[in-house]
Amino acid sequence: MPKISIIIPVYNGEKTIRETIDSVFAQTFQDWELIISNDGSSDRTLEIVTAISDPRIRIISDVNAGLSESRNRGIKMAIGAYISFLDADDLWSPDKLEAQLQALENNPEAAVAYSWTDYIDDRGNWVRSGLHLSPQGNVLSELFLHNFLENGSNLLVRREAIDRIGYFETSLTSVQDWDFYLRLADRYHFVPVSRSQIFYRISDTSFSTNLQRHHSQSLLVIELALKRNPELLQPLKNKSLSLLYKYLACKVFSTSANRKNGRLSLYFSWQYFRYESLKFSGIKLFFILFIKGIFLTVLGNENLDKNN
Repeated sequence: MPKISIIIPVYNGEKTIRETIDSVFAQTFQDWELIISNDGSSDRTLEIVTAISDPRIRIISDVNAGLSESRNRGIKMAIGAYISFLDADDLWSPDKLEAQLQALENNPEAAVAYSWTDYIDDRGNWVRSGLHLSPQGNVLSELFLHNFLENGSNLLVRREAIDRIGYFETSLTSVQDWDFYLRLADRYHFVPVSRSQIFYRISDTSFSTNLQRHHSQSLLVIELALKRNPELLQPLKNKSLSLLYKYLACKVFSTSANRKNGRLSLYFSWQYFRYESLKFSGIKLFFILFIKGIFLTVLGNENLDKNN
């Protein structure tokens, strides 16, 4: 029986899936199984993965049902004592599994190990560093403020913990990772590996351009977390909302330069100002974002993307 089950959910990932799988083959820890959950791909994804000959690989191919369900299908098939997820366009450093497993074995009270993230472009070139934060132990308060794991390709988690807290929430089509991590943090300790081991690929499809959906579902995740642990998290609600709106207001400027996104920028900036404590740095950022939003609203094109 393999010690670690790796689950790769993939939908139309023909351009990157082989490189992602190669980063699994390159792991210094080799006692794993790889479950590739093909979520109804219509490109060459299935052809590419079925051509790889390795007895440790199992392939699920089902109708398209979204990222959460694709991961859940993999969890149901997994037989390892530990589970890790890797999105089909991301990469791991060769020592990722080994270092995270060692961290969990050295900290038996922890159920989740995670690493730092750096960002790469479509060609695999380094773009920028991630947050590089290392909270340890009971991380619920910090995680409620922001998702410092940053993506869905990060954690290594004990299987028993997933069985206890439940699978990915299929009603969420955005921020499902954050919801999953918060539910884990409600019950279990986290342990960091404080070095860059996750390489998250920035592309046109790596972040949903539907900012309104991201916004509404983030608010839902915040409220669900508050219901589970109101005494601890209620005092942190305004700060969590402030950081959410700061992120959304900044993210607008990496999407289409149209007037609708300009109006979204103004709304997110104003909400950021509402929830941010009145510090000089916060006020300064608000005015920068607000002025940029005005320019985008006035000068942006009329192409109102229907996905926004």
